[in-house]
Amino acid sequence: MASEIKKLIKARGAKKSSRFARQCLQAKVKLADSWRRPRGLHSKQRKDYRAKGAHPEAGFGAPKAVRGFHPSGYREELVFTPSELSAIDPATTAVRIGATVGGAKRSIIQNKAAELGIKILNPKEAKVAVTPVAKPSEEVKADE
Repeated sequence: MASEIKKLIKARGAKKSSRFARQCLQAKVKLADSWRRPRGLHSKQRKDYRAKGAHPEAGFGAPKAVRGFHPSGYREELVFTPSELSAIDPATTAVRIGATVGGAKRSIIQNKAAELGIKILNPKEAKVAVTPVAKPSEEVKADE
């Protein structure tokens, strides 16, 4: 089963090589390289002239069996609290920690995931709490 999923994920990646070019992308510097449907009355691309580039259509999507999979072969699950890790199967699912989770809770989540053997897709180094150094008191300076 795992080898079949890996094969389908590779096939999904191969399909991405066929990009859909936006109309007049090469002519205008300020246009973003993202697909926009051609709507012009005289547009050759809208009329499906073969030399003007293909349109995204049904059939260009990923196989249904691997939709939503991470390229590593795991399903992605978004996590915000350490308690959410208990419902995750480490053999098939990997964890992405939410962007709004702070450093302290993130380190707790990462430690618990390591204990449970769950893969983290966006790990960060745990921030160590720095204790402030005590300043010399005014009394010591007065004695000098």
